Amino acid sequence: MELRHLYHFVAVAETRHFGQAATRLHLAQPALSQSVRQLEAELGVTLLARTTRQVSLTPAGEFFYRETLRNLDNLEQSARGVRRIADGRYGLVRIGFTGTAAFDQLPPIARAIKQRLPGIALEIHGDLLTPAQVDGLRSEHLDVAVLRPPVAGDDLVLRKITTESLVLALPVDHRFSTEPALDVADLAYEDFVMYADTHSVVNEAVVTSARAAGFSPRREHEAPDTSVLLALVAAGLGVALVPESVRALQLNGVVFRDIAGASTIDLALAWCRDRPSALVDALVGALEDAGVLPRLEPSVPSAQPKGIS
Repeated sequence: MELRHLYHFVAVAETRHFGQAATRLHLAQPALSQSVRQLEAELGVTLLARTTRQVSLTPAGEFFYRETLRNLDNLEQSARGVRRIADGRYGLVRIGFTGTAAFDQLPPIARAIKQRLPGIALEIHGDLLTPAQVDGLRSEHLDVAVLRPPVAGDDLVLRKITTESLVLALPVDHRFSTEPALDVADLAYEDFVMYADTHSVVNEAVVTSARAAGFSPRREHEAPDTSVLLALVAAGLGVALVPESVRALQLNGVVFRDIAGASTIDLALAWCRDRPSALVDALVGALEDAGVLPRLEPSVPSAQPKGIS
């Protein structure tokens, strides 16, 4: 039994006329009649009752017609699903977010995917520091990650999303909480709360900012993630320099202040260079269309002097 036999039978069953069915199929009527006879011979039943005036379905034909429609519909859905998967429009994308990025980047990213790629489901892994996200990408536990460069190695593609300033997180009753202007140098004698991961990009930016102001930060407490870090600040155990996106996380006992002299840090979308994925390509395109991810500027070939090829 071939697929064409089923389509031929359905056309005759719906028109109840071999000539009309042949016209619909752009097929010669004798070839259509032969195809239906081959199907009946293979099944060992009569599907169509033929007279000189009309064609009708036998009881077996009625049953086979309903089942054939159902199976052809399933086949069409399977074909559409396969094409959506191949085009990157259907499937699961596992995406990681560095702790603070989820506060302001997760909503627009998720919204852009839902609107432009409704067949893609997102599996969110939040509050991951950059080193953990890099490990997740390389171990294939993550497909894409929103992290903070730089990262070691050239096996990852990095596309900058935005640049953030560092802001000062203070206990609400800290003496600096009402100061009109603050500079990193004002923190020289403060206790700092920092991330526990020694490879934290935010930690490195904090150290760089402090050294540029003439001191090394006094790391008194460490936190595994942003929520714990802010809780320690709220408890009065120290101050912290954190990305400005943390302002979106409201926590009793903590105030945020702009501070001069602090470094900036980039936020980027990352994925594995040597692991092609139609899903990731489609996601990147959707984020570009939504304006969440800036488009790459087209490269302009450098001009060559005349006479040189």
